[in-house]
Amino acid sequence: MQDSSSSSSEVEHSTSIHLEQEPKRSLESPSPSPKPSKISRSENPSDDAMTPNPRNQRYLIAIEYIGTRFSGSQQQPNCRTVVGVLQEAFHKFVGQPVSISCSSRTDAGVHALSNVCHVDVERISKRKPGEVLPPHEPGVVKRAVNHFLQKNEGDIMVIDVRCVPADFHARFKAQERTYFYRLFSGPEPLSTFEKDRAWRIPEELDVLAMQKACSVLVGCHDFSSFRATGCQANSPIRTLDELHVSEVVPSLYFPSTGERGPTNAFEQAVVKPSDASQIKPDMNGSDTTSDIVARSSTRSIQAFGQRRSHRCYVITARARSFLYHQVRLLVGVLKCVGTGELAASDVERILNAKAVNHAYPMAPAYGLYLGSVKYDLP
Repeated sequence: MQDSSSSSSEVEHSTSIHLEQEPKRSLESPSPSPKPSKISRSENPSDDAMTPNPRNQRYLIAIEYIGTRFSGSQQQPNCRTVVGVLQEAFHKFVGQPVSISCSSRTDAGVHALSNVCHVDVERISKRKPGEVLPPHEPGVVKRAVNHFLQKNEGDIMVIDVRCVPADFHARFKAQERTYFYRLFSGPEPLSTFEKDRAWRIPEELDVLAMQKACSVLVGCHDFSSFRATGCQANSPIRTLDELHVSEVVPSLYFPSTGERGPTNAFEQAVVKPSDASQIKPDMNGSDTTSDIVARSSTRSIQAFGQRRSHRCYVITARARSFLYHQVRLLVGVLKCVGTGELAASDVERILNAKAVNHAYPMAPAYGLYLGSVKYDLP
């Protein structure tokens, strides 16, 4: 998987799966036997629900977070993690511990626009201990958990909740994962607002050369050259469905004096940046998205206190699953192509070498975003 928090993450995941096998006990149930149970290492999704508790409701939870202050997504002792913070919020909400399983593991510093996890909740009456109540509605779960999350650092939020069957597994049912990587090109340091949110490259980037390199990497390959040493995947073979570089409008873009006025620039700017190259200039003088992108990157400092903008690029990687650090290693090579350090032929050579020591240094974690996880939901 892409961006595992540590080499022991498989054990942590297996532990999580085993814990979910145990039915939640009511407050009147006797204590379990002190004999420790054996931890299963199976990755069969059916193992997660071998003995489901019929009183449990499984929820699929979509979350967004800023990864800067997290030590990754998977729970670790004495570390602030995504799963740890989320489990704490659920505990406060339902009044008992829960076990959460994520669809995708992310490293420290990696962000998520939408990571997905599942959790089993048994709703027990707080007034009458032991009395099991009907499951909470998804909207109630979302509001309640966010209430407790916002009392934390405020850097994680539940964005969607859905009830799913007891055997629905957030990781194994995922059909596709999409990652985005943000690159800023320009000599100036990054804005404070972009700190730890993008990778700044001082040099100009040759996007056409980067796109040519992307075409070499798309498809089914042995990605051993783009697989970190600690990767625990059984096979380095992966199918990369999409690898694309787009120039986009910087997220914190504000119109200049000349751009403000009685025009329909805003209406045209909402066109997807990836389609900007296909938009023809408006003969009436209105701005297109490509005009705004170009002007935002070349605008000179017109007055004291105005910052020179960077050019902003997004690399999109889409596949069913990724190897450990695969996306960041891919971005590291594409960056070298963009700056002229490598050619597309070099990328093919690195891919065919099937050894990570042939790859160039991987991109830093803070520019990476888990964009979405796709499911065939019931």
